Amino acid sequence: MKKIFIIEDELAIATELEEQLKNWGYDARKVEDFERVIEEFKDYNPDLVLMDIKLPFLNGFIWCERIREFSKTPIIFLTSASDSLNLITAINHGGDDFISKPFEIQVLIAKIKALLRRTYEFELSNSILEYKGVILDTDNMTVKYEEKVESLTKNEFLILEILMENINKVISRNRIMDKLWNTDSFIDDNTLTVNINRLRKKLELIGIQDLIKTKKGMGYIIQ
Repeated sequence: MKKIFIIEDELAIATELEEQLKNWGYDARKVEDFERVIEEFKDYNPDLVLMDIKLPFLNGFIWCERIREFSKTPIIFLTSASDSLNLITAINHGGDDFISKPFEIQVLIAKIKALLRRTYEFELSNSILEYKGVILDTDNMTVKYEEKVESLTKNEFLILEILMENINKVISRNRIMDKLWNTDSFIDDNTLTVNINRLRKKLELIGIQDLIKTKKGMGYIIQ
């Protein structure tokens, strides 16, 4: 369940938003202390923020900048001002989207869904490669299979990455070597063979058999 943090000082609006978001299946929480916005944000660790611009103590632009110092959590600004200057200012301060009050809850929900999808589905597609239960985590260079995890060296990771990005395609040894050693210096062809063999042994340790196949005279393939 995605968590949405509401930074809105009009209590009636904040309470209504909290209730409506919960009705739509989100975990929602409104800020309690406008002097401790950052502390409450870190404690809640939300997936998205709804941020009013006019707030007590500091305005929404400043709070957005402070959140951006340590977090990329998407932020939608809520404001009664609909002029383009506020939109530009919101984006320049790190905001991701903008909606003017009054708004239909369905419109806000549509914006929330779109922004969550863009943010988290994109991240997932770029940090995880999966094929037949084999999961390559590109953030920490590990491969996982049936709850077993094995850490990879940089070269082992790069080999598995290029092969999993090209399922059912033969990748030549030269192409793999270019990815591993992007240099004009001579690289012994046997060095690639050693890395392939080490990778295969690590895959076997966690139960992955015959994932990487050799196409004689052509290269390697996962199929």
